Amino acid sequence: MDQFVYRDGELYCENVPVARIADAVGTPTYVYSAATFRGHYRAVTEGFRDLRPIICYSIKSCQNLHILKLLAGLGAGMDVVSGGELYRALKAGADPARIVYAGVGKSDAEINQAIDAGIGWFNIESEAELANLVEIARQRRQVVRAALRVNPDVDPKTHRHTSTGKRESKFGVDLERARRVFDEFGRSEHVRLCGIHLHIGSPVFTVEPYVEAVTKALDLIAELRAAGFTIDTLDLGGGFGASYHDGQSPMPGDYAARIVPLLRGRNLQVIIEPGRSISANAGILLARTVFVKRGGDKQFIIIDAAMTDLIRPALYDAFHFAWPAAPGTRFVPPGRRTDLDMPGCTAADIVGPVCETADFLARDRKLPPVQRGDLMALFTAGAYGFVMASHYNSRPNAAEILVDGDSFRIIRRRETYDDLLAAENQPE
Repeated sequence: MDQFVYRDGELYCENVPVARIADAVGTPTYVYSAATFRGHYRAVTEGFRDLRPIICYSIKSCQNLHILKLLAGLGAGMDVVSGGELYRALKAGADPARIVYAGVGKSDAEINQAIDAGIGWFNIESEAELANLVEIARQRRQVVRAALRVNPDVDPKTHRHTSTGKRESKFGVDLERARRVFDEFGRSEHVRLCGIHLHIGSPVFTVEPYVEAVTKALDLIAELRAAGFTIDTLDLGGGFGASYHDGQSPMPGDYAARIVPLLRGRNLQVIIEPGRSISANAGILLARTVFVKRGGDKQFIIIDAAMTDLIRPALYDAFHFAWPAAPGTRFVPPGRRTDLDMPGCTAADIVGPVCETADFLARDRKLPPVQRGDLMALFTAGAYGFVMASHYNSRPNAAEILVDGDSFRIIRRRETYDDLLAAENQPE
């Protein structure tokens, strides 16, 4: 699953003890494994190789420039949802022709930026957006490619905040409206509406919703082709799950085993937009214990990381396996389970220093004895971790570290108080 393992009672990232990283750069710190990024990307490419897809890594899951360069070097395209993400993709050396651009509210400036860059496809979310793209391309006397995002009305059975494939969604258009969109815009001289885009949600922990969505998309494509429209691209989106605890998610090959047979021989360029399945288990959030306290019958482990560093537990009530980085051989966890309870462990909440009751990282976890100064690791934090960080309570953002084999390097320095004020220091 990843390259974070305990050896002789101490947590390592690849061949580096994480305590060495904390001693060198402080905490809280995101620690990423280069080998895990490579392995997860290759698992997707291997699983879907028969379709010769374009694999567009979803930048929004983990956007550090050094990680984007690593993936671009492996041949990854990029899935972007903003002008800033497009800027990052280009700075990372991604091939513009292998960039897809989604998002419900692309500004005119962002659209022009993407056309200037020569991106591969715009993923269109509404008739209004498509009409605007047609007008901008007409004024520029250019031709661009686009795929219409279609909601196949499939329930991915994920959190309501990350379910996007239902008929009632701010994203994309429903199946019935999709046919009318092609009737109105499908023969534009300036926007080649040649693809269908799907993205049903994230994370999706079963394969069946993809099978249902792809089947509906193929029916729509057949109908559109019969009506004389050229459809040569199917973008499957992303959303493949990552295991936040043991055995939670299928592997990329499991998704591929059901999806690939549906798409063989369909004369379609397939695009896949994995993010979480590549980045989630490639990173941990490393924090240091500030205090241990009792509150009534409850024990609280207060660490120097907070909801400002990892908001997923507060926002989604998400589970992240948490364990001391150096618990000793007696307390090496046999797995990452939601119900792990070893002899000698006691229940505790892991919380941060932010002035919000919602500032928790884990609740009611059975943990080994923890003291002030002990390191705590929050696992599966590589996706939607640092990218969703904030400065609430005027907290500087954490550092980011990339481990590769026996060495590590800073890929984003820890912010300072001066960084917090930099954009506000204007002449009066």
